[in-house]
Amino acid sequence: MAVLASKSLPVTVPATTVDRQCGSSLQAIHFAAQAVMSGTSDVVIAMGVEAMSQVPIGANIVDGLKAGHGRSEESKGIQSNWGEGVQFSQFAGAELLAKKYALTRQELDQFAYESHQKAVAAVKAGKFKNEIFPLAGKTKDGKEVVVDQDEGVRPETTVEALSKLKALAPNGIITAGVASQITDGSSAILICNERGLKKLGVRPRAKIHTLSLAGSDPRIMLEGPIPATQAALKRAGLTIDQIGLYEVNEAFAPVPLAWLKALKADPKRLNVNGGAIALGHPLGSTGTKITTTLVNEMEKRGERYGVVAICEGGGTANATIIELVPKTAKL
Repeated sequence: MAVLASKSLPVTVPATTVDRQCGSSLQAIHFAAQAVMSGTSDVVIAMGVEAMSQVPIGANIVDGLKAGHGRSEESKGIQSNWGEGVQFSQFAGAELLAKKYALTRQELDQFAYESHQKAVAAVKAGKFKNEIFPLAGKTKDGKEVVVDQDEGVRPETTVEALSKLKALAPNGIITAGVASQITDGSSAILICNERGLKKLGVRPRAKIHTLSLAGSDPRIMLEGPIPATQAALKRAGLTIDQIGLYEVNEAFAPVPLAWLKALKADPKRLNVNGGAIALGHPLGSTGTKITTTLVNEMEKRGERYGVVAICEGGGTANATIIELVPKTAKL
């Protein structure tokens, strides 16, 4: 529940908290869309926030998610580079995913390098200016600063430097360089039905076309975006070739690379402004964050359809197809 200030009496706004791990705010979009579609609500704000610098991963679970986003239980009988009976995490899942889709260390390093390069180009082009709210603050020594762009982008990143990083598992290929960055962040999207649009006197920029969820192998844990996207496309009656842009969260490089292989998708349409490897992955905030980036880029390019997909702890995933509303469209 949130209380908003008003000139007369406080206004109480009903709210709820969603925990679908990395896809929490994408699930918030789903819940918001379902609410306005059903007429239960006319205007809903879907949002997410994560302060990873202040709160350890898994702090909301008593046992703790010691090494990643999955259940901290023994993965008995799982044959992987991590061995049997180890504490299982998304790092182990990333190794399994890379092995299943025959991805090499070189492919992962190249993908991570390109994520940084695309992010560098996007920042230089000012592509994020209309989606980032500048935040004033102070450093530890009291210096006043304004944060108006993502701080994780590393222009100096090279494939050679990435290739020298030590793998996190014995004989593994997953390094910190091909994983998403620990990041603080918040993001929000306003979702309305026709009544809500009229109440606010606003025009829609895009509409939520199709929603989909999927559950996949909880040991690999990161493969869910593939069946979730496939289900969304089937439900929408669309093919991957009809989707102009894709935002597939870069929790680890094998996730979008495996997705590309499985969907036979065009790599030139994937995470065109960089992804979480360069821009960061503020867990609960990522869904609304990358959906915002997708809509902005769809408008710039005039693409009709875009898709967002995120892997989540335990093997679940969300996928959402977005359709652009042309500025010339009659409402």
